[in-house]
Amino acid sequence: MKEVSFSSAVLKNIAYLTMLTDHFFAVVFTEVIQRHSLAGYRTDWMNSCYSVGRAIGRVSFILFCYLVVESFMHTRSRKKYLLRLGGFALVSEIPFDLAFSGKVVDCNSQNVFFTLFIGVFILVVWEWAGKSVRMLRICNNSNDAGWHICITVFEILRIGIVPAGGVVAYYLKTDYRYMGVFLIFIFYLFHERGIFAKMIVAGCVMFLGTWSTNCLRYADIYAASYLFRFSMREMYGLFAFVPIFLYDGSKGRQLPKAVYYGFYPVHLLVLHGIACLI
Repeated sequence: MKEVSFSSAVLKNIAYLTMLTDHFFAVVFTEVIQRHSLAGYRTDWMNSCYSVGRAIGRVSFILFCYLVVESFMHTRSRKKYLLRLGGFALVSEIPFDLAFSGKVVDCNSQNVFFTLFIGVFILVVWEWAGKSVRMLRICNNSNDAGWHICITVFEILRIGIVPAGGVVAYYLKTDYRYMGVFLIFIFYLFHERGIFAKMIVAGCVMFLGTWSTNCLRYADIYAASYLFRFSMREMYGLFAFVPIFLYDGSKGRQLPKAVYYGFYPVHLLVLHGIACLI
């Protein structure tokens, strides 16, 4: 028994606080830096503060991916859970675009709820296809070729849904793209494994996913060595495994779901408003 332990409610609160920190520096503080640059007195401490703020924010997405899998494993209705994620992905898109591009609609990047939705959709299909294969094998008492074809189709679907989800996330330009989708799947596969196994595999997915995405997007602009160093900043997210290690599996005192889901679009609108007033 750990002397200090965290419930899922505590993990959520940490995720939201680190996300707020990240977005404050990405939206508001970036505007401050730009104004100071135009005025000719941008300082090194501003750059340092920005780097620290964004580094803190790397923790949030790891926690969200972990908590999404926890919710998927324990929710009473996975269908309703998936619909909630999809609904808030749509609701959050305009606030997300306003905060990060200043446009009402910007197709160059989609909010993180789309990434979470795709990740959970993959898990739903993965489990459904797996159950279908098991049922077909139980019911198959003959050498009928039709049964074997059906089993093969479901096995291909189960294997193919993961890379297919990554491709969709990449071309939809969702936040974190396929790295985020694969990270959710890894947390699902390693759900019963120890914290160090999760951390090692998640770290590999985080770095390789970020680096490969940046190479695909910016190879004609930046050198591979620079993209390597730039992608390393994602590894600050590994600090998320400290609260995950202290997680005791309890639910804790949860706020209403509307608060957790609504916080994302609302805080983006507020930060956009603050940035406009600077």
